[in-house]
Amino acid sequence: MSSHSPTKLSRLTCTLLLAAFVAGCAPVIEQHGYAPIPEEVAEIQPGIDTRASVIQKIGRPSSSGIFTDQGWYYVASTVERLTYHAPRVTDRRVVAVNFNPDGTVASVNEYGLEDGRAIDLVAETTPTHGRQLTIMEQAFGNIGVITGNVFDD
Repeated sequence: MSSHSPTKLSRLTCTLLLAAFVAGCAPVIEQHGYAPIPEEVAEIQPGIDTRASVIQKIGRPSSSGIFTDQGWYYVASTVERLTYHAPRVTDRRVVAVNFNPDGTVASVNEYGLEDGRAIDLVAETTPTHGRQLTIMEQAFGNIGVITGNVFDD
């Protein structure tokens, strides 16, 4: 063995560790849901197509209207995860197919990530009235308390 082998080994180890570190920092891309491509959406003709023909052309929807079945929604999202950071939505496509009461297509609309808006679902809190217990009251509050079922055998 030559005297340079420990140096070569340490360089190789450092190179491998650096490569593993860089590979660990690569983002993970995830695809969620399904939205038909624009060419398929263009084939849907308002006033002519029905629910059955829409299913044949672009498939079943991801979801439908909450209270009525007048709207079908196809939703696809691309999410990027990078190490310990929160996931970030990088792309979203929504295709909304609305139906007339007779079951024919009324309209077809496409929306992107730029059309969305953030909604704060917890804007306010309802105050609760009552007594706040201290840590000591919580820890020792039940000492000496006798309930009715202690003496039952």
